[in-house]
Amino acid sequence: MENLAALAYELRKNVVDMIMEGKAGHIGGDMSVMEILTELYFDQMNITPENMDSPDRDKFVMSKGHSVEALYSVLAKKGFFSIEEVIEKFSKFGSEFIGHPNNKLPGIEMNSGSLGHGLPVSVGMALEGKMDGRSCRVYTVMGDGELAEGSVWEGAMAASQYKLDNLCAVVDRNRLQISGNTEDVMHQDDLHERFRSFGWHVIDVADGNSISQLKDAFNEAKQVKGKPTVLIANTVKGCGSAVMEDKASWHHHVPSQEEYMQIMKDLEERKEAALHE
Repeated sequence: MENLAALAYELRKNVVDMIMEGKAGHIGGDMSVMEILTELYFDQMNITPENMDSPDRDKFVMSKGHSVEALYSVLAKKGFFSIEEVIEKFSKFGSEFIGHPNNKLPGIEMNSGSLGHGLPVSVGMALEGKMDGRSCRVYTVMGDGELAEGSVWEGAMAASQYKLDNLCAVVDRNRLQISGNTEDVMHQDDLHERFRSFGWHVIDVADGNSISQLKDAFNEAKQVKGKPTVLIANTVKGCGSAVMEDKASWHHHVPSQEEYMQIMKDLEERKEAALHE
C-alpha cells in the first residue's frame, strides 16, 4: 500500500488483533504512535531485513517500549517476521513476542520498557556514527509521560554537547499517561522551550497523526546541522476510534468483544476514507 495514511489504519487493526489474542497490551499509546512509526519505516529510514547487519543502516529505538505492539505490526509489514506469527504468539508463555521490545527478534536494536533509557542509548548510537564517519541516522520515540525521567535530560545535554545532528527524537505528545493527564501528573509545558534551552532544534508537529505533517518535519530534521532535533508530535491517545480516543483508561486495556467490533469497524472506515482522499 503506497498510501501511508491508510496503511497506518490497517496496521492498527493488527495491533487490536494482537492484544485480543494475547489478552494484554498498551493499546492507547499504540494507536497514538502509529503514524510516526509508519512514516519512519516506510518513508524515512534506511532499514530493511536485508541490511540489519550493515553499520550504515539507520537505527530506531522504541523508548516508550510499552507500545511495542505498534512496532511489531510495522516490523511485520516490513518483512522482519510474519504478522500471523506475532498475533498467534503475542504475550503467550515462552514467546519471544513479549510486551516490550526484545532484541532477540530481528529488527529490534535494544530492549526497552524501563522508561528514560531510549534517548541516552540513542545518543551513544549517534555518537558512534559520528566518530566512525557514517551517514546513518538514529531515531527514538519517547512518551510525554516518560519525560519526567531525569536520564532523558542527561541524554539531551550530551546530544547537544556533541552536536549530534544525526539524531532525531520524537515525543509522542498525547498528554495522557497511565495515571491521568500529563499536566496533572508532572507538568510538561513548555516542552518546546525546554528542549531549546538544552540546545536542540525543535519542530512542532501540530497533528502528529498526520503523515504529511510528519513527512515535512522529518525532512526538515535531516537538513539541520550542528545540533540534534526533536519533534513534538501532538497526537491523540487511542487514535482511530471514538471508543478509545483521548481516554486515559485505554492506556492498558483489552477491548470487550463489543468494543472490538466497533473499533475494527471504525478503523476500516478511516482507512477507506484515507484511500479516497
